Amino acid sequence: MNQTALLNGEVISVNSRNEVFEACLIEDNKIAAVGTTEEIKKRITSSTKVIDLHGRTVLPGLIDAHMHLFLYGNTLMHLNCKEPSIHSIQELLEKLAGIVQKAKSGQVIRVFGFNELMVEEQRYPTIQELDQLTEEHPIVITRTCGHIGIVNSAALKLADIDAATPDPQGGTIEKDNNGSFTGRLIENAFLQFNQYVTYSDEELFDALTKAQEQLFAYGITSVHDAGGFDENTFRIMQKASNKKQLKVRTYAVIASLNDCENFTKNMIKAGVMTHTGNDFFKIGPAKLFTDGSSTGPTIATREPYTSDGDNYGYLMYTEDELYSILSEAHQNDYQITVHAQGDKAIEQYLGVIERLLDEHPHDDHRHRVEHLGICPPDLQEKARALNVIPILNPSFPYEFGESYIRNYGERTDYMYAAKDLMDQGIITAAGSDAPITTVNPFVGIYTAVARLTRQGTAFGQQQKVSLMNAIRMYTYNAAYASFDEKSKGSIEEGKLADLVILDTSLLNSPIEKITEIKVDATMLDGEMVYEKNKNRNGVGIK
Repeated sequence: MNQTALLNGEVISVNSRNEVFEACLIEDNKIAAVGTTEEIKKRITSSTKVIDLHGRTVLPGLIDAHMHLFLYGNTLMHLNCKEPSIHSIQELLEKLAGIVQKAKSGQVIRVFGFNELMVEEQRYPTIQELDQLTEEHPIVITRTCGHIGIVNSAALKLADIDAATPDPQGGTIEKDNNGSFTGRLIENAFLQFNQYVTYSDEELFDALTKAQEQLFAYGITSVHDAGGFDENTFRIMQKASNKKQLKVRTYAVIASLNDCENFTKNMIKAGVMTHTGNDFFKIGPAKLFTDGSSTGPTIATREPYTSDGDNYGYLMYTEDELYSILSEAHQNDYQITVHAQGDKAIEQYLGVIERLLDEHPHDDHRHRVEHLGICPPDLQEKARALNVIPILNPSFPYEFGESYIRNYGERTDYMYAAKDLMDQGIITAAGSDAPITTVNPFVGIYTAVARLTRQGTAFGQQQKVSLMNAIRMYTYNAAYASFDEKSKGSIEEGKLADLVILDTSLLNSPIEKITEIKVDATMLDGEMVYEKNKNRNGVGIK
């Protein structure tokens, strides 16, 4: 038996009483005990590995309850407008020109994280500007929201999009006043386009390797993968799991960023079931997209946008259409979820859940809703009555808060409304939606507590939660959202030894310093998979 003792620290257990201990003991891959340093010392032997925490915090392994594992990994391999930041379209075009010069014939050139609000010109690049760079290589620029793309003519040709191609339901192939393409593909037009620019198995394995390395460096030991590019990403996850190369614990949502409806229908028809799997790879809920992006802005709202009195966003389905698709999954005991950001989309989805539960009651369904953006009191109450689990994105206001205030006005008082939801006893979890925004969980924890944007703008201050509740959203509550609360999400005897050692005391850190906290070490299944300033083997895919 291998023993590791963590002594003289701040062990935040996230148990039902939110107890904080001095020490804990790990035996093999399980937590054996928590208590005072003296209590744990009595159980160690001469062969026990002892780590003196010197007051540093130990947390349960952090759980990102909504992120895109492969898409995030790919942003680490391609040009990313966020890291390092690109400040102008001219700078972007210059970087693209350099990539084009080195690209193989016909190679797709990808860019992630573009935000027209963060460049000097305050606009999108034009199709003419991209065409001037190359007529041979498809260029695909993914906006920071992931719901809008900017492409060149070679990319349109690759997807067989021409002047006669109709707009898909819930999407727009944008044209200017002269009927010419602008290069902008919005919502379903972009999501469906992505099936023509797929990735090789080698690229997907590389993306998974790079994503895992970064996740461990942030103390994240489990993720809920909210959808990959297509069926290939699902296959790669299973293949990696079978070879024990999938190191981060993954709850794989049945969803795809490309043609999500057909992918989900086909997976259900094939009998791929929620709960199937093991501690490292498990099938999650069946998912659909019901509206658009909060920063687009393209979310479906009950009242028009504050910034545009004629705009109510995109609603992908009627309620009857949504009911028809999700009914089979619910009846066959799948957990189900949807992407729903605007209050109109949330209202529609909750109406469908109410119908499903009336017709086919299910006591512990744990149906989820991803994002739950604008959620006023009437919808909060309905979510509580239906026992729906919200998966919020606390870091969204940190990066996008000013645009939310401009587009939605006073409705931001109920955006990602963590305090209201938790005060009503609703188990509420959190995810980054990386790479839409930073995967760093401490940015999310900070924003849940402070409700300030990166620029210091106050954002829905009445939704501030306590530090302990913010931690709970990234630990126990996220484990509950995947039916895993009995095995992880808190530091308690018998649970999996997934732990994070921080570089300081979290409880004694000033709120404004939380974003600066670093991870000293990450333990997964009783073994160190990350140690700061130490090169380690075994976290990648060989």
